[in-house]
Amino acid sequence: MRTTVDLTPAAGPAGPAVGVWLHGVVRDVDAALLATTVGMDGAAVRAVRATGLVAVVSTAPLTEYGEEALRRNLEDLTWLERAARTHHAVVAALSRAGAVVPARLATVHHDEARVAEQLTARRVELTAVLDRLAGNDEWGVKGYVVPGATPRPVESAGSGGAGAAYLRRRRAQLTAREQGQRIAADAADAVHEALAGEAVAARRHPPQDRRLSGAPTAMVLNGAYLVGRDATTGFRRLVDALAGRHPEIRLELTGPWPPYSFAEERPAEPALTVREPAC
Repeated sequence: MRTTVDLTPAAGPAGPAVGVWLHGVVRDVDAALLATTVGMDGAAVRAVRATGLVAVVSTAPLTEYGEEALRRNLEDLTWLERAARTHHAVVAALSRAGAVVPARLATVHHDEARVAEQLTARRVELTAVLDRLAGNDEWGVKGYVVPGATPRPVESAGSGGAGAAYLRRRRAQLTAREQGQRIAADAADAVHEALAGEAVAARRHPPQDRRLSGAPTAMVLNGAYLVGRDATTGFRRLVDALAGRHPEIRLELTGPWPPYSFAEERPAEPALTVREPAC
């Protein structure tokens, strides 16, 4: 579901204004899971039911989760990490129990009636997505350049003194680097194609910057794969085989995850966008 802020601030007679943070949509949810799963306000999450679907939500005080507050807080990495971890913990708990359509981070509605309206308006779409996600998990595969596996620059003999020799070395180094990047990119394409062939669905996200990935070399593959739970062993073996077949990139497998990348038919939009109300 899209990231939205759908709010008309309103205060109750006995307290500050609050909104409703949407975590995800399921077909049904066990009362015990709700009682033991903590939402954004530190209290247990709850269910909003409509047209045979269940939205799992938590209370979101507008002083922290209103539209203006969110715009400010989404720039605060400490706040963002805490909010993302809390949201993910709820979605992960739902995912372990069955199919879930995860809501995008910071999907906040005015009240539960507005959430129920969304369930009713999008019943056909949400039901189809739940059918598609049932029995599947998301796995992530990242690929990083391995410099030692790419051709090393070869210094050619020539005249012209130390200055010319330095320029030749630099030119050779740049050429080797570009060639290595092309080789790694080709390997990433081959790996993604092979994995997509074994998955129910696949998405290729933009590579993460090194400052975000924390890796010492560039990322050339950031793939997400929807894999049936009965096919997990084979998928993991394929990743291992591809790692041996393509030593020019280092593969990193993560998961299983809730199907964040596959909650919509089209590729997901940037996860941290705060927008005007949308259906």
